[in-house]
Order: sequence, then C-alpha cells, then structure tokens
Amino acid sequence: MNKLKGLLLTEGLHGMISQVEGLAKALDLEYFHEKVELNNFWKFIPPKITPVKKFVFKNKIQRDFDIIISCGRKSVIPSIFLKKINNKKIKNIHIQDPKVNFQNFDYIISPEHDDLKGENIISSKGAIHYLTITEIDEKKNYLSDRVAKEKKIITLILGGPTKYYTYSNQNILNIFSKISKQILNKDYQLIVIPSNRTPIKTIELAKKFFSKEHLIIDRVDKNAYLSSLGIADYIIVTCDSSSMISEAALTGKPLYVAMIPPSKKDTRFQNFRKLFEKMNIIREFDEKLETWNYEKLDETKRIAYEIKNKL
Repeated sequence: MNKLKGLLLTEGLHGMISQVEGLAKALDLEYFHEKVELNNFWKFIPPKITPVKKFVFKNKIQRDFDIIISCGRKSVIPSIFLKKINNKKIKNIHIQDPKVNFQNFDYIISPEHDDLKGENIISSKGAIHYLTITEIDEKKNYLSDRVAKEKKIITLILGGPTKYYTYSNQNILNIFSKISKQILNKDYQLIVIPSNRTPIKTIELAKKFFSKEHLIIDRVDKNAYLSSLGIADYIIVTCDSSSMISEAALTGKPLYVAMIPPSKKDTRFQNFRKLFEKMNIIREFDEKLETWNYEKLDETKRIAYEIKNKL
C-alpha cells in the first residue's frame, strides 16, 4: 500500500520545521517541504484579513499531496487555498493558533497553555517535534569519545535572543556562573550545545568561561545534540525555547530551565513552564542539581495516533 503524501508548509524556521516534520514522520507520510514566500504587500497583513487567493504567495507547488501540515502565520492562507482548489479531498492540519476561523482546517494542534477551544482542536502539552527516543539512542555514542567516562554529564542547550529574552553577556554569564558552582565542587563535565539562534558571541563566551576539559560544540550539529541528550545525567535548557524544552522532556531525565529576565511580558512562556512544572518535568535552575523521575513526554506520537484514528 502506497504511503499518503504530505505537503509541509512553514516559514523555514527550525522550530516550525521540527514540528511539521515530526508530525509527518509520526503519521508515516511521504512528505516534501515548502518554505512559504508571500508577495511583498501580504507579508505585513494578518491572515484574518488576507484573501484566500493565489496572488498572496509566490510558491508554485506542482507535486501531488494528500495532507497539508502547516505551521506559522505565513503558511495559513496557502494551506487554506491549496485545500480549496484541489480536486482531491485534501486534509489540512495547522500547528499553532492560525488566527482565522478554525473551520478552515480539519485539525489544529495547539499547545495546551494557549487554551484554544473547538471541535477540531487537538491540545498538546508543550511543542510537538521531530525527535524520537530511537534517534537519541542511535546517536548516543557520537560524543562518547570526547567526554570522561567517570564523570556525570551536564548538557546545557542554548537557544537565542527573542523579543522576550536578551542574550546579553550579563544574562549569559549569570547562567554560566551558576553552572560553574556545580562543576567546580563536583565531578561533572559540561557539554554546551548551540542552536540555530545562538549568537556566535555566546558560543565564544562559553569557550572563554569554561576550561578545556568541558566540551563546547561551536556549530549546529544534530548528531551532537542527540548524543548530548542521550548521555546527559542532567539537562539544562534556556527559557527562551519551549521547543527545545519539549524535546528534552522526551528523555525523562532531570530537566532544568535556565532563566533570563524577560524584556517584555512573557505570559505564554510562563504558562508553558507552569504546566511542565505541574507535570514534574522541569525545575528552575538555581545552582543545585537534584534527581527526579517523570514519564517521558512524547506528544508527537500521541497526537499522530489520535489523528490516524480520526482520519
């Protein structure tokens, strides 16, 4: 039996790609990805007042597909339009609040902390993503020859500056200093993992701050990321990335959030963290490391199972 074909629509940002690809893989689709490009004027217009017309976007999609999975503001109108004009009975799924009438989509996957309500809303605890336990296990040994076997591993995963959180040297050094107090007093080794959003200056600051016995990965390397999750005893993720916190929750390992003072009201992030704290998944990093257990969080698998049953 041939697989269903999926069209993935995003703005090309890593977090969005992770979500649409994660769901496509979990649904066992044969998929291809399109980075949405809106025509100049429509880049600045909210979807709710944008016409569902072809002149809104530049993409010319000629391949066949059965399911559209979209994520992000720019992908809303293309998803609705392509479903509307297709001769086949296309299903379209949007991840996050589309800010238009929900009935334009067959299913909308929204984080529980966003509190969207509707017959076609499927709530997720945190962000869905493309990581799997199998992948983490397969890549576990990728960094094994670069770390000391006798030491416990702390993995620090860095996000990057947003409109809510500033990656100033002072903010980052505050996080590094708290970690330093742990690794100086105990037999720990640190692995620092950057993301696509991590400034080069932050990576260089980590190299200068920590001694050479610690491992600073200085470029985006998915294998290193997966391996660092696999071999870590403790995981610390900066507070700016709900996606990477959700990914780390797949491991079931002690998961700390390194806080950065918000530069503007960050209610959605606070609600997300409160939910994960209530589920006993995360704790705020405050200079001490403890061990606790929680059920590994695999929302992508659960939601894909629910959609398969509905389809």
